[in-house]
Amino acid sequence: MDRWAESNQMKFNQSKFRVLHAALSRSSSRCEPLHAGVQAGRDGTGGAAACLGQRGPAAPGAGTGPEREGKRERERSSAAWRSRVPAGPGAVRGGGAGGAGPCPCPGAAGDERGAAGGCRCSALPAPGLMEQARHRLRDFDVGDRFSRLPLPRAAVLLPLMVRGGRLQLLLPVRSLQLRRSPGEVCFPGGKREATDKDDIDTALREAKEEVGLQPEKVEVICRLMPGIDKMNNLVTPVVGFIEDTFQATPNPDEVSEVFLVPLEYFVKPLNYKTFSYKTSSGHSTRVHCFIYHDQEHKRSFKIWGLTAHFAVFLALVIFGERPTFEVDYDLDNLISSSENDFINLYASVHEGKKSNL
Repeated sequence: MDRWAESNQMKFNQSKFRVLHAALSRSSSRCEPLHAGVQAGRDGTGGAAACLGQRGPAAPGAGTGPEREGKRERERSSAAWRSRVPAGPGAVRGGGAGGAGPCPCPGAAGDERGAAGGCRCSALPAPGLMEQARHRLRDFDVGDRFSRLPLPRAAVLLPLMVRGGRLQLLLPVRSLQLRRSPGEVCFPGGKREATDKDDIDTALREAKEEVGLQPEKVEVICRLMPGIDKMNNLVTPVVGFIEDTFQATPNPDEVSEVFLVPLEYFVKPLNYKTFSYKTSSGHSTRVHCFIYHDQEHKRSFKIWGLTAHFAVFLALVIFGERPTFEVDYDLDNLISSSENDFINLYASVHEGKKSNL
């Protein structure tokens, strides 16, 4: 790259950082740096207990002392994440004196194994499974860091339960009566309403309306890196644990059916494809598409788009291992990489709005 092109690229990158920094710095209060004082769930006032900082990323080489400390915290967390990655395909996950125990993964036909003879599943041993997942998720909690971005807000609930010794994701299928995305697999969620205090309230309210999940039956763990949907809504994924005895009661006006998918399917799928997609704002991204055959319903479901994007990131965070397909993240620096990916997406939306004025 010649000096002129290199200079222009640097100016463009600095412009993207300034866009997000300006939006995030509108907050009147300062929050603690990443990982400082993070707590699961809600505080006594009903507000979000986890708060990770309102400042935006600085341009390369810039930043105050607190900003540099926040960066060091993120790097330490990334190193901790890397330390949890198994040494190889046959590595035992979870450890402990009792070992991993028998594999609960049935595979496609009850006995499918990987090419190396090892288990296809990434399941952690059942004892301590939820606690290990909690610990890993809290490292990636963004709190209300992005709450000041000037975009319409929405939130979805990523409901996790342990069933059959594995983490399972609950996924509804949108009713065919709906005008937008009828019949699509999605997480329970929707746009924020005036009565919602925050993204957690939005996600819990929508889950109750759609599948009959009572808010008090959800253990809220964290909020992960948001996404931006095709309507330019800022969508925040809220991760929560639910009891394995939960029986969904779908609202027929919004949901036609509900099914479960083992979370490890989103790092080691049996039927997967991907394609490139360019948003209306010009941002290029990779779209994941999973086909999951559900034995209970005796049919296959297509999981793709933003739903698949959130599911993949959730699986990467919890299992800490490389998937069998390509992703847009630097898996050795998942926290900073996911932030940069979102910054690029938001900057493209911001620039696209300006160009349409």
